[in-house]
Amino acid sequence: MTAAGTRVHGPLAGVRVVELAGIGPGPFAAMLLADLGADVVRVDRPGGPGLGVDPAHDVTNRNKRSVIIDLKAEDGASRVLDLAERADILIEGYRPGVAERLGVGPEDCHGRNPALVYGRMTGWGQEGPLAQRAGHDVAYIAITGTLGMIGEPGRPPAVPANLLGDYAGGSLYLVVGVLAALHHARATGAGQVVDAAIVDGTAHLSTMIHGMIAAGGWQDRRAANLLDGGCPYYGTYETADGRYMAVGPLEQRFYDEFVGLLGIPGLAPAHKDPARWAELRAAVADRFRTRTRGEWTAVFEGTDACVAPVLSLNEAPAHPHLAARGTFVDHGGITQPAPAPRFSATPTAVRSGPALPGADTEDVARDWDVPRLTKDGG
Repeated sequence: MTAAGTRVHGPLAGVRVVELAGIGPGPFAAMLLADLGADVVRVDRPGGPGLGVDPAHDVTNRNKRSVIIDLKAEDGASRVLDLAERADILIEGYRPGVAERLGVGPEDCHGRNPALVYGRMTGWGQEGPLAQRAGHDVAYIAITGTLGMIGEPGRPPAVPANLLGDYAGGSLYLVVGVLAALHHARATGAGQVVDAAIVDGTAHLSTMIHGMIAAGGWQDRRAANLLDGGCPYYGTYETADGRYMAVGPLEQRFYDEFVGLLGIPGLAPAHKDPARWAELRAAVADRFRTRTRGEWTAVFEGTDACVAPVLSLNEAPAHPHLAARGTFVDHGGITQPAPAPRFSATPTAVRSGPALPGADTEDVARDWDVPRLTKDGG
C-alpha cells in the first residue's frame, strides 16, 4: 500500500471499482477485478444480500473493502453517487430498472462521472421477453442449448453446479466487457453501459460447437460426439475403489501410449471406427476397474497418455502439480484458489480476507475523499 492506503498490487492497481452488493456472478466478477489489483469498494446494504454464508468465509469478497449504505434512505443514492463520481467502474446486478428507481442508474451516475464504465450483470439481459423474470443459472443455461449438451443419453442433463452460467457465461464476460470499456473510456473520456447477460455469455461459449454443427461434425444430442462423453477415449472411468480417472488422448500418438499402458493394445484401431466405440468403451471400463485410482495414477504418471485422477475439491490443493504452482493458497485459515491468471511484472495475491460489511467505511472515506460515508461526515 501507499502512504494513503491505495492498493498497488496487480495490473489494475489504481483502478477504482464500486460494487453494489448482490449474489453470484456480480461479486465473483468484482473479486476478479480486486484480485487483479483494483480498489474494489463493495456497497453493502443493512442486513446484507447473502445466501446465509458467514461473511468471514465468503472468499468472493476477498481483496475488497466494504461500506454500508441504505439505498432506500433519503441520502442513500447521493452517497453512492459520491463514490461513482470517483470510480472508474461500477458493477450492479439488479433486475432491469431497479437501479434507476433507486437513483443510481447509468444516467444518474454518468451525470456525475461521464467516463464511468457502468457494468450490469443479469441472467436474461436488460431487455427481451424474459428480462423482468426471476431466474438462476440452471434456467439461463437451459435456453442456450448448453445445459442440454451435458450428461448421458437417455438421462436428464447433468447440472454443472453454477460454473457454466453464473461464472463463465456471466462473471467472466462482465469482466472482459468492463475492461474493454475502460480501455475505450481512457482513450476517449466517454463511459458506457456494459450489458452482461448470462444467456449471451453462455451461448457465446458454444461458438465452436455451432460451427461444428454447421459443418456436420457435431450431433445435437448428448454423448454422441468427440468431446461430450460420446467418445470412449474422452471421458471418465470408475476404478476398483469407486473413484474415477479422466481420459483424453485424442491425438494418435497419445492414444497409442494410452492403450499400451492400459493393457489393451490389440484394440488400438477401434478408435477410428465409431461402430466399435461400444466395444472399446467396455474394454477400457473393464481395465480401469481392475486397479485403484492411486494405482492407475502411478501407471500413467510422467506419460503423455492424457490421463489424470478425478479429485474432489478437498483433494485438489494437495495434488503435486497444483501444490508446486501454488494454485491454491491458505489465507486466514481458508484454503482457496489463488488469483489467476499470472503476471510477470505485476504479480497478484490474496492480500486480504473477505471484506466484512461496513468494516472499511472510514478508510474508504479517507482514501476516496468521500466524507459523507462516515457518520460524522454529514
